Amino acid sequence: MSSSSNKVFIARLLGLDVFDPLGDRLGRLRDVVVFDRGPAKQALGVGLVVEVPGKKRVFVPMTRVQAMEASQIICSGLVNLRRFQQRGAETLVVAELFDRVVAFTDGSGSGVVEDIGLQQLRNGDWALSDYYVRRGEPAGGFRALRRLSRGHRVLVAWDEIQHGNRDAPQAATQFVAAHEELKPADFAEALHEMSDKRRLEVATELQDDRLADVLQELPDEEQVQILSSLDMERAAVVLEEMDPDDAADLLNELDEGQQEALLQLMEPEEAKDVRRLLEYEENTAGSMMTPVPIVLAPETTVAEALANVRQEEISPALASSVYVCRPPLETPTGKYLGMVHIQALLRYPPPEPVGNILDTDLEPVLDVADISEVSRMLAAYNLTSLPVVNRDGRLVGAVTVDDVLDHILPEDWRTHDDETDAKGATSHG
Repeated sequence: MSSSSNKVFIARLLGLDVFDPLGDRLGRLRDVVVFDRGPAKQALGVGLVVEVPGKKRVFVPMTRVQAMEASQIICSGLVNLRRFQQRGAETLVVAELFDRVVAFTDGSGSGVVEDIGLQQLRNGDWALSDYYVRRGEPAGGFRALRRLSRGHRVLVAWDEIQHGNRDAPQAATQFVAAHEELKPADFAEALHEMSDKRRLEVATELQDDRLADVLQELPDEEQVQILSSLDMERAAVVLEEMDPDDAADLLNELDEGQQEALLQLMEPEEAKDVRRLLEYEENTAGSMMTPVPIVLAPETTVAEALANVRQEEISPALASSVYVCRPPLETPTGKYLGMVHIQALLRYPPPEPVGNILDTDLEPVLDVADISEVSRMLAAYNLTSLPVVNRDGRLVGAVTVDDVLDHILPEDWRTHDDETDAKGATSHG
């Protein structure tokens, strides 16, 4: 694949860096936007979707593309840094054309699109030229669309295949594979840009733990939309994979009947943590805390404490501190004694008991404390997490700074875009 051939295959370009002519990196290629001109004409490439710093996806017109090579893409001119919004006649190749079932015009059957060639025409336009298709019939059922009967792969010209109904069920194997390296927040950004139909299809394709991570990064209405599209058993499993506070926030968006039905299907221990959070008034420390921070006995050594904070599933905010309590060590614990910051753990010898190095000056917050009080304490003491206790002095959880930000930012913060264009502006269109 090279620029000299004037043809590239889109799947091989995904994730490539996009540069301006001076060598400054603009971002990373995430998709190609094409304009469908009907079955008798090649679809034209109109632009690229580029993920720029700040994890925002913007539109770069094809008229700005100077070169597309195996290792990089070079664009010229100013780029509009407003968030990309798909228009009615536009199609996203990776999000919407990959994994689509197509029929061969010679009557030899059907297959699934795995890659598409993009060729530069003599007039300088880019058009979809070839389709790399895996032959085979769907095995039946929506989730089975990815499991095609065995068939070889063929490269055919654009006019040798016929697209089916856009509303027909479509798998998302290629899309999920192409975006496997994305962090959950970035994958959620890609989901948010899709149509309702495609969003549900891609979400259904994800593994339960991956779907749980991505759901936590979506706006409330899209979380509800996806969870409601799953069968009840799978929805319960996904809720179990979510952080308890995020699962509780999502369940709060459902009616009481749905809430209870899902809680009944969850594992009892997982459901118990979520039920506790649901009991608190909204915007209190208890409603936004995680009920499973790192809790240790005073006799625990520094070495053991460090082993706990190294666990991969522990978020950086929670790993910043451990909480020391009398048994029982599951929340609600015995008497809360104090916290130990990770810096202290790094300064003391491995055999030192954590009970000897407690920060007892920092008062915990009550579980009924308002979010404003929690915010002030985090800011005043430059903390990333705070212990939360009940009126009996038992630790019931911890509030992290990201929990607070989720509650104090505007509801549309995940999708809000400002009008500031760092590199100038050209219109999308």
